[in-house]
Amino acid sequence: METPRLRLRCAEPGDAAALAAMMNAAISRRLASWPVPYTPLMAADRIAGVRMAAAERRSLPLVIERRADGAVVGWISISRAPGDGATALITYWLGDGFQGQGLMREAAPAALAEAFRSMDIARVRAAVQADNAASLAVVQLLGMVPLGEGRIWCPARGRDEACLWFEITREAAEP
Repeated sequence: METPRLRLRCAEPGDAAALAAMMNAAISRRLASWPVPYTPLMAADRIAGVRMAAAERRSLPLVIERRADGAVVGWISISRAPGDGATALITYWLGDGFQGQGLMREAAPAALAEAFRSMDIARVRAAVQADNAASLAVVQLLGMVPLGEGRIWCPARGRDEACLWFEITREAAEP
């Protein structure tokens, strides 16, 4: 998929080093399953797993690449929720040097539309930390409605954490 400034494409083994290099403590603390330190081997293992899930239409694992120079700037994935094939969860992040440029506001709507088009899901949910203003702006942009406070298991830190849950249905996302 392409947007005016970005290309969203399935993660490939060659992306492992760039993804690992961007992952730091500030980004990881906002994500449930991207621990630090995050090594290229860990990224390669993740990519292998999500590519298998993508082949089975259980996941849409996308690297966000800047079209102007091919730089990998971040990640966005939409994957079926465990135990609920009609529901998917969205995860997204940008490397430090790419934040504050409106890139996720460009990437997330394209990824959401593709997930509804290709994954046969009824809804997409997001778990956002209450103090994460940038992520809250993305879910608002996507038209997600609040479901309320909740918890999410964060394997990156080995614990449940408080979050705000949001959702958009296929019907609400259609133009």
